[in-house]
Amino acid sequence: MCRQHHILFHTDASQSAGKTPLNVSDLGVDLLTLAGHKMYAPKGIGALYTKKGIHLEPLIHGASHERGRRAGTENVMFAVALGTACKLASAMDIEQTRELTRYFYTRLKAAYGDIIKLNGHPEKRLPNTLNISFIGSNGHDILDALDHVAASTGSACHSGLSSVSPVLKAMGVNDSVGQGAIRFSLGRYTTPDEIEEVLKRLSQIIPVVQ
Repeated sequence: MCRQHHILFHTDASQSAGKTPLNVSDLGVDLLTLAGHKMYAPKGIGALYTKKGIHLEPLIHGASHERGRRAGTENVMFAVALGTACKLASAMDIEQTRELTRYFYTRLKAAYGDIIKLNGHPEKRLPNTLNISFIGSNGHDILDALDHVAASTGSACHSGLSSVSPVLKAMGVNDSVGQGAIRFSLGRYTTPDEIEEVLKRLSQIIPVVQ
């Protein structure tokens, strides 16, 4: 549809890079962005794929750095680090992380039953990410009580009022379910013991269904 109307197609692949196969030709995109810290490169470095023949207006004018797109000295060390991270990620087997994510969800479902709802497709999703809703609870309240566990909610909280993520809404998740959404992201160094610890701490916040 974009090509028919001469519109460039851009995709943000920050979450996918290093976790799922990426091929710009297969995707048919004109532009694609990567974020280094999502694949263990330093924060502050990223990459933009631009299809040949596409001209972009410079972000900062004044010099020829980065093929004339942005004036300013390039951070060569971080660029090398991003390349190294990409090389390491391409050789990684993500199946272990996928299986650990499935195990985590299975344990949550066994503990909480219908209180738990998976947001998104059961299989066609990132292998390391689990977005679930604790129905009847507030995601922010759960995270506040979940000490030393890094996760995020599916909603924005301002002045004590929570609003459901527009992405979840677009997926058809209603407000009552979306309010309890939490996204757990597993990494390549996540262990089964850490999963068990999260489950233990959750059981102290939300009683397990008997």
